[in-house]
Amino acid sequence: MRKPILLIASLLTLAAQSARADEGMYLLNNPPAAAIKSTYGFEVTPTFLEHMQKSSVRFATGGSGSVISKDGLVMTNHHVGSDMLLKLSTKENNLLDKGFWAKTRAEERQCPDLILDILWEIEDVTDRVNAAAKDADDDAAAGAARRKMATTIEAESKDKTKLKSQVVTLYQGGQYHLYRYKSYTDVRLVFAPEEKAAFFGGDTDNFEFPRFNLDCCFFRIYENGQPIKAEHHLSWSAAGAAENDLIFVFGHPGKTRRLYTVDHLKFLRDMQLPLTLQNLWRSEVKFQGFIGRSAENARIAREELAGIANGRKAYTGLLAGLQDPALMQKKMDAEKTLRAKVNADKVSFAKYGEAWDNITNAQEQYYELYDMKSVVDGIVARSTLLHAAMSIVRLAQELPKPSGERLPEYSESRLEDLYFRLYSPEPIHDALEVEILTQQLSRLVEHFGGDDDLVSNVLAGKSAKARAAELVAGCTFKDPANRKALVTGGTTALDAARDPLLALAKLLDTDQRELRRVYEDTIESVERINYAKIAAAKFAAEGDKVYPDATFTLRLSYGSVKAQGDAPNAIPAFTNLAGMFDRAAERKGQPEFDLPPSWIAKKHAINLNTPFNFICTADIIGGNSGSPVVNKAGEVVGLIFDGNLNSLVGDVVFDSVNSRAVAVDSRAMIEAIRNIYNANELADEMLAK
Repeated sequence: MRKPILLIASLLTLAAQSARADEGMYLLNNPPAAAIKSTYGFEVTPTFLEHMQKSSVRFATGGSGSVISKDGLVMTNHHVGSDMLLKLSTKENNLLDKGFWAKTRAEERQCPDLILDILWEIEDVTDRVNAAAKDADDDAAAGAARRKMATTIEAESKDKTKLKSQVVTLYQGGQYHLYRYKSYTDVRLVFAPEEKAAFFGGDTDNFEFPRFNLDCCFFRIYENGQPIKAEHHLSWSAAGAAENDLIFVFGHPGKTRRLYTVDHLKFLRDMQLPLTLQNLWRSEVKFQGFIGRSAENARIAREELAGIANGRKAYTGLLAGLQDPALMQKKMDAEKTLRAKVNADKVSFAKYGEAWDNITNAQEQYYELYDMKSVVDGIVARSTLLHAAMSIVRLAQELPKPSGERLPEYSESRLEDLYFRLYSPEPIHDALEVEILTQQLSRLVEHFGGDDDLVSNVLAGKSAKARAAELVAGCTFKDPANRKALVTGGTTALDAARDPLLALAKLLDTDQRELRRVYEDTIESVERINYAKIAAAKFAAEGDKVYPDATFTLRLSYGSVKAQGDAPNAIPAFTNLAGMFDRAAERKGQPEFDLPPSWIAKKHAINLNTPFNFICTADIIGGNSGSPVVNKAGEVVGLIFDGNLNSLVGDVVFDSVNSRAVAVDSRAMIEAIRNIYNANELADEMLAK
């Protein structure tokens, strides 16, 4: 979801409001069935949940989707699929500008490195993970034992079931569940509108409502060269939703921190978020300069800049919320109430009483570590080439070890995905790589000074820009075949390579490993143990209405289609297609509001009264982008693509009065696909005709 600056509104009312039944991102194996029945009179059955689970899709790149036809057609957002659109584009054929429609199956374009996962089975492995740590001497040893057991469980599960297996940490360590996925790597692009239609209004209208966005994109899953025959898929509602209708959202929210202690939130407010924002602001300005140098620079870097701007806006909104005294007071009051209950009982105090103070101590230690860790991690994370170099270096070190003793991302159960991404044939643009590395090396110098030993070793006597240019020019593994040869050759091939990026990866690997070890031993392990205690205390006090923070795993949210605010100033729940043309005329001359030529040409051919976007009270966060909105029959009535301004604090608290999720209406998608893009075969498949 693309997010603008937050304007905190009516947060004082939050402290006085009890949580709406609509709040929460629930596990499908622990749904809020009683609350839904009580509030909406609808019974959520196991059959309904299984069907939705096995029709929902996770995009490994970050986003959600759903299978909507028997032939494996997958629906998601345009902005979830835009990375693939860029990778499939050329200088002469820019799919982001032109859009794409495969008129036949033969024309569907294979994506270079897209992985789609469908959650198939869930197993609670909490007892087994915790048992591995029962004899540990300290928190660090306990954390290491849990991580090793998690990788062991994943490997055993994959060997037994042949399904991708992931142990998911819930309640910051209160529970551990094993998720098994059907995973697909042959994914092909079917349809995407022009970006001007998908992101109409740009940053000006972003995270606002009313909205007018056809933010949809369609892919197809293949297996053994043929479209899959989907065992489960969603049906389409041609009638759509009406105001006050009960709706459900099934998606993969990325990360929330609603269970964090007050002191942990203060660490976010005072340390982590300000430093993150400094880097994002800096990168955004530099990329704007890079893009301004040429049309080709603008093409290859537009998604990079969009991601940076998205992060900057999201974190700006979150920081503004944490800086609001009313929000923090709400969190302090809730924590004070829970701790009072714990302290009032000797048994509870003995079990849980020290947990909050232990987390406070961990955050105090993190203050000393965070700055350096974030800078060093950032150098590797952003550059495609340097990230590949680090993977190659670490594979040579990790593969000789038993799977359970490796870094978790190099365990046997995760290697298939790692290799798929590492050997991707995606285009690599030297100019973009030089720009990214220049920015990250400059950041290293700015944070630690030019005389720092690490800085001196990394720059090797050159400026950041000259060093970046040298690294990219000297790279020997831009071809995926060369990356594979280096991995296959192991340490011998690495020692023989004369590649500056591989040498830099080896240099950074030592520092990164040590920073990671300190973080895992002194911070993460402490948090896992003590948040598990706090989760247990909350369960004891509040029962099963406590839902876990988001972990980019499948969740159920629910609510109703509902206007925002009270009459006469209420914001209506729906917009229509006519409103898009009115908005374009109103903001004529601003590029963000330029309509695509296809829309201008077909204005006469569409029903302008067709509902376009709508808002609902479902609780969502980043990662929910692309989630289907379904009615009580499990039929698609919409497609989540954003939230309103009040949803920006959703990382730490749900605004039960004003927060709204924003969706594309099912009727608008059919109307546009049929009558603007003439993609009748696609519309027929969506409607199962």
